[in-house]
Amino acid sequence: MIDVPPPVAARARAVGAAQWLADLPRLLADLEREWQLRIDTPYRDATEAFVAPVTRADGTPAVLKLLMPRDALAADHEITVLRLADGDGCVRLFAADEQRGAMLLERLGPSLYELRLPLARRLEILCDVAARVWRPAADAGLPTGAEKARRLADTVVENWQALDRPCSEQAIAHALDCADRRARAHDPDTARLVHGDVHQWNTLQAPDGHALVDPDGLCADPEYDLGIIMREDPVELLRDGPRARAAWLAARTGRDVSAIWQWGVVERVSTGLLGTAIGLQPVARQMLEAADHIAATDVE
Repeated sequence: MIDVPPPVAARARAVGAAQWLADLPRLLADLEREWQLRIDTPYRDATEAFVAPVTRADGTPAVLKLLMPRDALAADHEITVLRLADGDGCVRLFAADEQRGAMLLERLGPSLYELRLPLARRLEILCDVAARVWRPAADAGLPTGAEKARRLADTVVENWQALDRPCSEQAIAHALDCADRRARAHDPDTARLVHGDVHQWNTLQAPDGHALVDPDGLCADPEYDLGIIMREDPVELLRDGPRARAAWLAARTGRDVSAIWQWGVVERVSTGLLGTAIGLQPVARQMLEAADHIAATDVE
């Protein structure tokens, strides 16, 4: 019997993937046989996929990840990023099956969240590991930075209205303006492979330092990844000064501070609204409070 973690089962039913859930024991048995694995007790904190430690036939520890069929291209994009990175900055991919949304991955250590490192050290690690991923990927078939900016703008408007406007209209206008700027600034010639979700829960200890997991996958300006870092730790962001963090990220990576700032504005509002919708508190409220404050004081 397969012990499916309750959050995975609940999420599958909520997104209309009940058949995937019913088929999961057979899918796992097939993969266990085809990839010669022994599947152990699944991780309990996964929500979007069945994720479990496994042991390969040669005794190598690994991780099996089986995405629920929510977004038709999510598995393709994640597998594409991992193949392009080839273990440099991202978890190593041993095997993949796009049709079944299955990945056999290197087993890594604890996340930055679990390691409880000081914020300053976390920021250093996040910048350095993200930069290792950035490389040309023009023909990879990934969404562009322009497409991402427009999609974020659409979801910001939809969620703000659906949630009865949990942040100021000024914050929404600020996010839409920044999204428009990033969409218009997209340059295919300078765009790079970016992870798309660089934060402390997705950054795990690896044999050579740290590696990212769960990439969204974009071909965009690298500042997008740094914008994700700008949205995180909103209480500390306001305490230390939002502009100070943007300037530090730009200096650490040699990237454009205005682009970092603009992506941070968009991601902060978008994620704050999404977090509000799914009950991710208090951080969603903190992100939106930071967005309100920054919108009211931004002079760019």
